[in-house]
Amino acid sequence: MFALRCTQKLQRRIGHPLSAVVGAADTQLGDWYANLLVTKPAHLILCVSERTLLPIVVEARNPSMLRARMVEAVRQVLGSLGVPAASVERECAAMDRLYFAKTESKSILGVLNEFIFQLKYSLAHRPELSLLEQSLWLAQTPVAHTFPDRATQELFAIHGASYALQ
Repeated sequence: MFALRCTQKLQRRIGHPLSAVVGAADTQLGDWYANLLVTKPAHLILCVSERTLLPIVVEARNPSMLRARMVEAVRQVLGSLGVPAASVERECAAMDRLYFAKTESKSILGVLNEFIFQLKYSLAHRPELSLLEQSLWLAQTPVAHTFPDRATQELFAIHGASYALQ
């Protein structure tokens, strides 16, 4: 179980009510913060992990499929970062339930906004990159005194792992 802490713009788009009960996340990556990015040809949702600031980018279409899209994106990004398959599957299994909550951290919102700015640039200048490649590219961006990809590898105790963005 985890919370998706949506910006007001995204909350209006998906239309799910915010949960009054907010519990601790069962996932290693914690809760996620998310914002809507309106682009052409597809609208996107950028999500950032509360604990490591790991970004994932998913399509915004069909909000009922958002959790499934997030789980698949997390699976792909963690696998690309060298996280062992068993750890990836545990994390994805812990993402079995999603509830919507309001944002709490202004610093994470700042990171989310910085990633939105970077993503807009990348989409305009490197449209051939897949959403996975966009996510991995963003994960290499230094923010808040850390690199999200490295912080995630440390969280899952992956040392010396490397990956290359084509």
